[in-house]
Amino acid sequence: MQHYRAGIRRRTQAEPAPGPKGSGRTPLQIADHNLRVTLEAIRRDGPLTRLELGRRSGLTAPGITNILRRLSADGLVTARKRHEPGGGQPSMEFALNPDGAFSIGVRLHGARSEAVLIDLSGGVRDTVVFDASRDVAKPVEAVVQRLLRNAASPGSVVGIGIGAEALAALDLDELQNAMGPLPVLAERDCVTAVLAERALGIGSSEDGLMLIVIDDSVRAGLLLQGAPFGGVHGRAGGIGSMHTGTDRVPLDSVVGLGALRAMLAEEERLMLAAGGNLPLTPAVRGWVKSAAGHLLDAIVATAGFLAPGAILIGGDLPRNIVEALIAQMSVERVDTAVRPVLTPWISPMRPASFAGAGIAVGAALLPLFERLLPSPMATA
Repeated sequence: MQHYRAGIRRRTQAEPAPGPKGSGRTPLQIADHNLRVTLEAIRRDGPLTRLELGRRSGLTAPGITNILRRLSADGLVTARKRHEPGGGQPSMEFALNPDGAFSIGVRLHGARSEAVLIDLSGGVRDTVVFDASRDVAKPVEAVVQRLLRNAASPGSVVGIGIGAEALAALDLDELQNAMGPLPVLAERDCVTAVLAERALGIGSSEDGLMLIVIDDSVRAGLLLQGAPFGGVHGRAGGIGSMHTGTDRVPLDSVVGLGALRAMLAEEERLMLAAGGNLPLTPAVRGWVKSAAGHLLDAIVATAGFLAPGAILIGGDLPRNIVEALIAQMSVERVDTAVRPVLTPWISPMRPASFAGAGIAVGAALLPLFERLLPSPMATA
């Protein structure tokens, strides 16, 4: 871990990173895993003493001491004395140094693309909205250079993560060439969204997590047993093409933002583009009612098989519209006059923790998972 600033190799979906589970690991892999687990414990629960870290990890005291020495040398953790109640002997506790590493995440979304700079704790230090509708590499390169200037030092940036709806349309070689020595990692945007929830939002649910992203299309990120589920060729979560409702129309055509824009006045379209809340006019309420019925069909069909412990909804919808959509679905799921089959087994629905479903933030986590933290991608 002490050499992470030199850069990391790129990893494709077909080449999973070594996981913490399994057999046949080398001593170097075991040491790297222990380092990652210790850093993650400090990130989530710190500051922690050596004794507390040992209890959480099961590692020996000498092992913890060696790991903390390396993390401190890399500038990833800091140490300070903890004064115990009653005036006992103070213990040394270790806390995460947010400035120890940075990462850049990019959400590729046409004219409304977004890039963020996050620190090691997951805190967003800077956000840039930019236009990548005509080109990708050049605007991404310009935005990355701007964000690099805001990092504690450019050498502390471990890499760039990209979240995009269609990975096949990306020229990763062109992006990597534009970024120079900074490694580039890419994932589907619904996957990066669910990674942001896992690491920085709702957390990792043993029962699984489903995050529905609504913008121009509708898709779902799925987290099963702590790892994102990709399905065949990484196509899991493409629920927008499902035919739903009594009219059996594609979900995208009813729940996608295009259907909402179509019934808005010009002033309301501007409010929607700016990310503000929308007034709940009769037209908007009509869209909410129609969209809720169709979306609930998709959730019932999907959750019936996966039974996730939590269902989140986010994306580019205003927060008040997401809340109205969830409220309407909560009514319909127990109304036999609307839906003949009750669905009390569906987990509670709630808004996503981050604006834009956290796609850019989750993308920024990809290099951190690749180099410093235990990777949920390892068991995907």
